[in-house]
Parts: sequence; C-alpha cells; structure tokens
Amino acid sequence: MIVVNVKENESIDKALKRFKKKFEKTGVLKEVRRRSYFEKPSITRRSERIRAAYRQRMISEANL
Repeated sequence: MIVVNVKENESIDKALKRFKKKFEKTGVLKEVRRRSYFEKPSITRRSERIRAAYRQRMISEANL
C-alpha cells in the first residue's frame, strides 16, 4: 500500500503528484495492462528481441 504523508502547508496538488510518482514506480498499472490479455510466449520473445535490437541501434548511433 502506498502511503503519502501530507506535510503542513503543503498543497493537495503536490501531495497528489508525489502519490502519482510513487504509484508509477511500483509498476502496478503496467502489470495490469500486461495481464489484461494473453500474449503467446513466441510473441513475447519476438517483441523482446525487437526492443533489444532497437536499443542496440540507438546505442551504436549515439557512439558515432
């Protein structure tokens, strides 16, 4: 459970922003979206390979 202590004289907007940041770091929403539909293992591996190739390309281009 995420707990955000609201400090004295702190606006609700700032506290809400801190809550959103903590919530995003936990990765709950990302996990829910990932589990919302079934993805075949072969598709998962393929997308991981594509992402890795993209990252490698970006790294090699940055070194030029």
